[in-house]
Amino acid sequence: MKRFILPYALLITSLYGTSAPAGNSGGHYPIDPVPFTSVKIDDSFWGQRLQAARDVTIPLAFSKCEESGRYDNFVKAANPSDTYKVDGFPFDDTDVYKTIEGASYLLQSYPDKQLEAYIDSVLVIVAGAQEPDGYLNTSFTMNPANPHPWMAPGKRWERVENLSHEFYNLGHMVDGAVAHYQATGKRNFLDIAIRYADCICREIGDAPGQMAKVPGHQIAEMALARLYLVTGERKYLDQARYFLDKRGHTSRKDAYSQAHKPVVEQDEAVGHAVRATYMYAGMADVAALTGDSAYIAAIDRIWENIINMKYYITGAIGARHNGESFGDNYELPNLEAYGETCAAIGNVYVNHRLFLLHGDAKYYDVVERTLYNGLISGMSVDGGTFFYPNPLASEGGYERKPWFGCACCPSNICRFMPSLPGYIYAVKDRDVYVNLYIGNKAELNVDGRKVAISQSGNYTWNGDVDITIDTNKAGEFALRLRIPGRMLNRPVPGDLYAYADGITPYYTVTLNGQPVSGTPDKGYLTINRKWKKGDKVELRFDMSPRVIAAHRNVTADRGRIAIERGPLVYCAEWPDNDFDIQNVVLNPNTRFIASVTDKVNGLTELRGRARLLGRDAAGNVDISDVDLTLIPYYAWAHRGQGQMSVWIPSSPSATRPEVIDTTDLTNEFLDK
Repeated sequence: MKRFILPYALLITSLYGTSAPAGNSGGHYPIDPVPFTSVKIDDSFWGQRLQAARDVTIPLAFSKCEESGRYDNFVKAANPSDTYKVDGFPFDDTDVYKTIEGASYLLQSYPDKQLEAYIDSVLVIVAGAQEPDGYLNTSFTMNPANPHPWMAPGKRWERVENLSHEFYNLGHMVDGAVAHYQATGKRNFLDIAIRYADCICREIGDAPGQMAKVPGHQIAEMALARLYLVTGERKYLDQARYFLDKRGHTSRKDAYSQAHKPVVEQDEAVGHAVRATYMYAGMADVAALTGDSAYIAAIDRIWENIINMKYYITGAIGARHNGESFGDNYELPNLEAYGETCAAIGNVYVNHRLFLLHGDAKYYDVVERTLYNGLISGMSVDGGTFFYPNPLASEGGYERKPWFGCACCPSNICRFMPSLPGYIYAVKDRDVYVNLYIGNKAELNVDGRKVAISQSGNYTWNGDVDITIDTNKAGEFALRLRIPGRMLNRPVPGDLYAYADGITPYYTVTLNGQPVSGTPDKGYLTINRKWKKGDKVELRFDMSPRVIAAHRNVTADRGRIAIERGPLVYCAEWPDNDFDIQNVVLNPNTRFIASVTDKVNGLTELRGRARLLGRDAAGNVDISDVDLTLIPYYAWAHRGQGQMSVWIPSSPSATRPEVIDTTDLTNEFLDK
């Protein structure tokens, strides 16, 4: 592992207590998530990614914060001067906060005193930049008379609904601070965040002397709800709700910023996809934590719109490069798809919260599809390079980068990946939800008593899961096992995609070697008993490759099919196929052979026969048989730039050479 060497300017010792925040613990979701601090991942697939985050991603992100002057901004803000030229982006502060958040999650999996000391040293300079009343925004404070061009000289909050990102900075600060507090017990970052949140609560609102403003770029809403949960201070949840309730009632009223109408009246996902999902996550928080029926109805409507009309088979969202935004209903281009990594992360946030509200496995079907495909595609398997967009087809020109000037995606995946342990389990009274099948050891609080549980197996590649009860002080409880929607012949919760292969998938569940039967309820198969130490549940999921077709209204996918195996969506890529991928025609009844390879850090590839459309030397239509090789989508672009496609033509009409008349060829292709 790369060791953390503290820069000379940061060789400072800081002493902080480890007491809990003042006040009682906050409210609760209808279902309680099991925190990341209670789960240790030990999994061949996801463990490798956590190891990469520890050894490569987190050190890289911290080094970029040093090299790019992000730390210097805090030093300058501690010593403001009218000679400073403020450049970069006003949200550059968040890269520091997000990296600390990811590093804090990692401290639970990989305790590291040197890393912890490095974080403390960074927090010393962060604290130094905070103004006496709690305001902390380096792009303004380092030179208030001539701040960043996106801000108004001498005026806080003046442009917060457009470009200043002051509330956005608060959101990432709070998320990082809460994670750091939970991981270490230290208050140093949490107290900084509380002071800034208090500043905003005092200055923003409808009371006399306050300013009525909403975030230009959302995230403060979900972060303030999180701060409420950890402190018990209701004012933070009230401020989150204020930001949501006020949206559409201030000077900003555009769809790009989801301010075109009040949030409880919205029914379609529109505008900038990252801003949108952060706001929808905040709406889900308010819905779950208050029980407000208008909020519940609104976020449910928006979710239905995304899942049924604006959701890629890879779990990505956001169709358009222009505005990094959602498109119209069923507008899901492949080559031009944006699918920003940050939007995939936001999609996980939304669906996780909706599960905590409703307790339905369909939300975790979305989480799983996004995690295994459109999210981890945003980072190379070694953790060192990143994608901003994640298209579903390429003609070359795409390669991951080690960093970006606007570094939201690298730092966002840097903070998200180590948080994965917190998404595996949830508990409600005496119900234990097993939502993700990832090797781990966990200690759960079931009705106030300890239950230790562990998972093993190789779910990603062979569909095997073993769950063992290691300790049970709770007596009888219900183990609710998520049966993935694909096992019930539903690739996604809605009708946007459907299986087109006629296969009836199978799965088996045994308890101590004896079969368990039952019909899943809300996607969960429940085993209720007085569990004993050593009790073992074994799940075996069918891993047959499946063929998927899109809804007829998705014009980009007409005459095309996609292939998945287990939780992974597959794609055809140029290093494995020495022909034009867009001219191959794949029969939906093709039988694929799965085989383990050493490509891209080891994976299972799929091979099947297809037909290639072209012309011979005389210019006549030529049809030849070829071997088509598919790899998991997350692994594309690791071997250079070139062709890639998730959606493969199943009809000659969908191939590229339109000069060829394919009218009479369809039956010939599909019959062979």
